[in-house]
Amino acid sequence: MGRYTGPTCRLCRREQQKLFLKGTRCSTEKCGLAKRDYVPGQHGEAKARIKLSNYGLQLREKQKVKRMYGLFEKQFRRYFKIASKTKGVTGKVLLQLLERRLDNVIFRLGLATSRAQARQVVRHNFIFVNSKRVNIPSYLIVKDDIVQLKAKDKAMAKIKDNLEISKDRTVPSWLEFNPAQAQAKVLRLPEKDDIQLPIQEQLIVELYSK
Repeated sequence: MGRYTGPTCRLCRREQQKLFLKGTRCSTEKCGLAKRDYVPGQHGEAKARIKLSNYGLQLREKQKVKRMYGLFEKQFRRYFKIASKTKGVTGKVLLQLLERRLDNVIFRLGLATSRAQARQVVRHNFIFVNSKRVNIPSYLIVKDDIVQLKAKDKAMAKIKDNLEISKDRTVPSWLEFNPAQAQAKVLRLPEKDDIQLPIQEQLIVELYSK
């Protein structure tokens, strides 16, 4: 699968919201959105004043969530199809699927400072789910799963640095985390309130339902 290799701060500026794609840098004065709070491009400042249509609002919301979780269109649309066929409210089920991704869980635990870094941690074979090695970032965890990180000293030192950097970030209540053992238990499936970000999932549902 391809991946975005351009400037990540440009994505935050395009969505006019911090997506925390560069970890701790997003909370400093180096943040691109803090320096230039208008959309990228030659006429960015003028575009920022244009009122979006209903379609434009729906598209921007979809792009924002897609970029937040580091997904491409085909993969994001697949999650929507699964959500639409699952019992429950489609928008909430969609967000629940995205939150259940293994790379997102690693990020939520503070073992990585960004989802991109969390994806790398998973790819490097450091993560075990129920004592079985899992190196697929899109792996969906379920209730009662035990997620544990096991790495050699050099890698573990970096993980400990990440935990120190992320110590002020609250671990969601649907996860029970033991930092000393780098182990977590999934107490329940996530809810929208656990995301703590302004996401209007109904706009995404309306966009894909056309």
